[in-house]
Amino acid sequence: MAGVIVAAAALKDVSAFAHSADSWTYPPACCHGDPVTGECGKIPSITVTPRPYGYEIILRPGDHRKVTHQNRYFVPYDVVIRSGDDNFHICLHPTEEHENCFFAPANAM
Repeated sequence: MAGVIVAAAALKDVSAFAHSADSWTYPPACCHGDPVTGECGKIPSITVTPRPYGYEIILRPGDHRKVTHQNRYFVPYDVVIRSGDDNFHICLHPTEEHENCFFAPANAM
């Protein structure tokens, strides 16, 4: 019984460090457990363009809460993570110039 309590406490601690989209939770490795700075967030689909080898993403201020100037990212298809909803999401860490995780809806993969 003590092992179950310890395991439940550990799971609770992990979820406390991850933050959520509207209906699902970003993996802790993507958001680094920082819900205050909002490293992960939904982005407009118009900012995402499929290219032959991956997605090109151009974000401007207002597209993601961490973006303060225009940034361009390229994400190869083999590292894209399926999003838990029908939206694109991106995690920017350690700065807005660095894409840490990118999520695409199932119908875009």
